[in-house]
Amino acid sequence: MDAFYASVEQHDNPELRGKPLAVGGSRERGVVAAASYEARKYGVRSAMPSKTAYQKCPHITFVKPRFERYKEVSDIIREVFCEYTDLVEPLSLDEAFLDVTQNKKGMLSATRIAKKIREEIKERTGLTASAGISVNKFLAKIASDYNKPDGMTLIGPEKVIVFLEQLAIEKFFGVGKVTAEKMKNEGIYTGLDLKTWSKERLKLKFGKAGGFYYDIVRGIDNRPVNPNRIRKSLGAENTFAYDLVELVDMKLALEPIIATVLKRLEKAEAFGKTLTLKVKFKDFTQITRSITLDSPLTTYDQITDHTFELLEHIDWESFPEGVRLLGITSSNFGGEEPEKEGPGLQLTLNF
Repeated sequence: MDAFYASVEQHDNPELRGKPLAVGGSRERGVVAAASYEARKYGVRSAMPSKTAYQKCPHITFVKPRFERYKEVSDIIREVFCEYTDLVEPLSLDEAFLDVTQNKKGMLSATRIAKKIREEIKERTGLTASAGISVNKFLAKIASDYNKPDGMTLIGPEKVIVFLEQLAIEKFFGVGKVTAEKMKNEGIYTGLDLKTWSKERLKLKFGKAGGFYYDIVRGIDNRPVNPNRIRKSLGAENTFAYDLVELVDMKLALEPIIATVLKRLEKAEAFGKTLTLKVKFKDFTQITRSITLDSPLTTYDQITDHTFELLEHIDWESFPEGVRLLGITSSNFGGEEPEKEGPGLQLTLNF
């Protein structure tokens, strides 16, 4: 979806349409959870301190997030997905992988399916969506971000190698800002530069992720779209563009993370008794704090209350000032061990 939280707010309140909008925070304090495209033109981004957003765009409007409403719209979008395929793997409230190789409509073109899904979403929610179509998850994800907002990008089998070789290294899904800078320091600016490195050299420089980088620049990603993964834990995290210092800012930044975690738990129909808070500081020091309860955490308020409790009980004076990442994980589901996946059958689809 395109600027999902902000787009929902603009849809529900016509007075906000076409104007710079930030979901979360206020002029004085807080953190931006989402920014409209009108605000992004001024450099406003999610996870940015509200004060900075206001300085960049003094006529910006701040609204409080309504996560229950976002979940309601997300459910409608998910219904559209499931009318075409049951192979839907959610990434968050507003994003998912779909395998449409075999689909309920009997359509032979993945591009036509993406077009129809976008039209259905627009008709039922009034919101625009962007789609990426390709031969695997990694490439589809890159394609989905390539032509936003309200766009659609196809990376066909014959275009994969050329596309990746020309792609800027920071555009590779899975290569974060820090890693991108490290790569540039090594002379890696594009996929073509990355491709000159051997797998052994990449692993030596970037650890286990080196093998992943070696594969993706060659268009190799064999992960299936799996809607029914049985996990021992489910979570979400976010790395911020600016270090957070105030507890109130951290709480605001945690709210969309909590909403994402809850949605994933509901989708998996698994709720844990153990909640873990992950905090990474500006010097990359990392700590976790956990709490285990007698019964599963099943609501947004429950998860929020216990997450904030964990946050408040951290001895902040013992750690460097400035938080660059926050994450939440729910575990201890009490279910069975996940079954091992067997070999899959690779099917083909005309693009």
